[in-house]
Amino acid sequence: MQDADDVLERLERWYAAQCNGDWEHTYGIKLDTLDNPGWSFKVDLTDTYLLGRSFEKIKEAQSDDHTDFFHCEVRDRQFVGYCPPSRLREVLSIFLGWAEAPVRE
Repeated sequence: MQDADDVLERLERWYAAQCNGDWEHTYGIKLDTLDNPGWSFKVDLTDTYLLGRSFEKIKEAQSDDHTDFFHCEVRDRQFVGYCPPSRLREVLSIFLGWAEAPVRE
């Protein structure tokens, strides 16, 4: 697993690269908490090179007590990830791995 600082630096670079004077005014990245407890991470893909790129959904079965859940997918022009408190770095790494991967033809 990569260092947390590295993941944040990569996210900062990705975000800065999308800022073009327009995108950041309408779209962006949202990080929020859930009452499970957990995290919600959303990235608007509109007007980015990622819009239309395929992503295979990741979904782990939820435990009976709703404390162990993990979900990443692209829907409604957004990358969305939901996870328990201890797995935020993993969601960010999944997004960045997908965003930074070269496009296969």
